[in-house]
Amino acid sequence: MGQGVDHGAGHDQDMPARGDAPSRLLVDVGGTQVRFASQETATSPLSHVARYVCREFDSLADAIFYHLHREGLPKPKRCAIGIATAVTGDHVRMTNHHWSFSTRALQAALGAERLLVINDFAALALALPVLPAMGPRSTRRIGGGEAVVGGPMGLVGPGTGLGVSGLLPSEDGGTPVAVAGEGGHMTLASYDPEERAVLDLLHRRFGHVSAERAVSGPGLENLYTALAELRGLKLAPGEGRAAPAITAAALAGEPFSSEVVTMFCALLGDVAGNVALTLGARGGLYIGGGIVPRLGEWFDRSPFRARFESAGRLTAYLRAIPTFVVHETEQAALLGAGRALDRDTPTH
Repeated sequence: MGQGVDHGAGHDQDMPARGDAPSRLLVDVGGTQVRFASQETATSPLSHVARYVCREFDSLADAIFYHLHREGLPKPKRCAIGIATAVTGDHVRMTNHHWSFSTRALQAALGAERLLVINDFAALALALPVLPAMGPRSTRRIGGGEAVVGGPMGLVGPGTGLGVSGLLPSEDGGTPVAVAGEGGHMTLASYDPEERAVLDLLHRRFGHVSAERAVSGPGLENLYTALAELRGLKLAPGEGRAAPAITAAALAGEPFSSEVVTMFCALLGDVAGNVALTLGARGGLYIGGGIVPRLGEWFDRSPFRARFESAGRLTAYLRAIPTFVVHETEQAALLGAGRALDRDTPTH
């Protein structure tokens, strides 16, 4: 367990018994933070909401049991975990963090009747239809277009990594299907000369340049370093800015950081446009993750929407699709995990 953190009871110690305790535990695991909430039923409000830093725990199980102990909760009967990685079998290993676990072993440790593990952006996609009920400030529209009711929805989200998902209507008009893919690792390209030169530098460093290598928190740092090299700016060995510092400097008007974030937003527009085209996302394209909501109106003035619409013969098609920034990503992801616990809510 992390140094300096009292994680409370061990795994084999019974949690305090509470007759009125919620029976469902919802977990949203990102590369940096893990979030928890409890819920009695799929339509109940969230309770016991908490957030912790992943690096302070050796494992997800440590984090879960610490949370239960701190909140005075018993082991849950049902648990849904949305996690930032591909979920392809019993063994789950994160892409941008060291945690790994067996789903069956974790379920046994919890003594849960059901434990469901899905991709975190598939969980967030399941919450897209309920965003309006979360209030007018839950999303912010960027650009024009009108959503087609019942149409496919697209989702991208730069944070510690780059999440990509969507919500597709079922053929029989029943429960929509969430896409559990790894689109953040698609190959990234650009027709802009300077962007191509930056991506060439990233290619020399990483080999394969995925969208996540540029359109994420670490990607923003990669863009900063590569653009500085391209411009001939002298950085000391190891010098560079962390993503929060880059965005803060851009919001404050610092020229070079502003150019880096501008490039980030342009490339995000390309990625989002490609996702919308691939899914036929006429129900809207949503932007989750932790970076874009912090940019506020700066993002509205960025090249994102212009690049989103820039698709040659399909420009008019994309121009008709609305884009939205999700401002309640944390709560929405937990609600989506709760919706996934209903057995008739599929993900693919």
